[in-house]
Amino acid sequence: MAPRASAAATHGDPAPEAPAQVGHGYIADKDRYLARLKRIEGQARGIHRMIDEDTYCIDILTQISALNKALEGVALGLLDDHLRHCLVNAAQEGGPEADAKIKEAMQAITRLLKS
Repeated sequence: MAPRASAAATHGDPAPEAPAQVGHGYIADKDRYLARLKRIEGQARGIHRMIDEDTYCIDILTQISALNKALEGVALGLLDDHLRHCLVNAAQEGGPEADAKIKEAMQAITRLLKS
C-alpha cells in the first residue's frame, strides 16, 4: 500500500488529511453532534415536564418517539463517520487490526438494529 503522506508533506507542509488522522471520525462534526445532543436533552426535559404535568399518554409517547428518532440520527451519523474514518484507515493498514475494526463495526451495527 502507498503511504498516506502526500508529496506536500515530504516538503515540510502538513498533509491535507493530517487533521482527520487525529482523534475520531466525528471530530470534524463535533459541534454539530453536540448541538443535536443539546436538542435531545431539551426533548428529554420536555418529556419529564409532560409527565410531571399529567399530559395525555399518547402525546408523551409521540414525544418519546421523536426523541428516539433523534438519537437514532446521531447514532447513524456516528456510525457513518466511524466507517468512513476508523474502518477505512484500519483497512488501508491491513492486518489483525483491520479484522478487529470490522468485527467491532459489525457488533455496533447489530446493537443499533436491536435497539
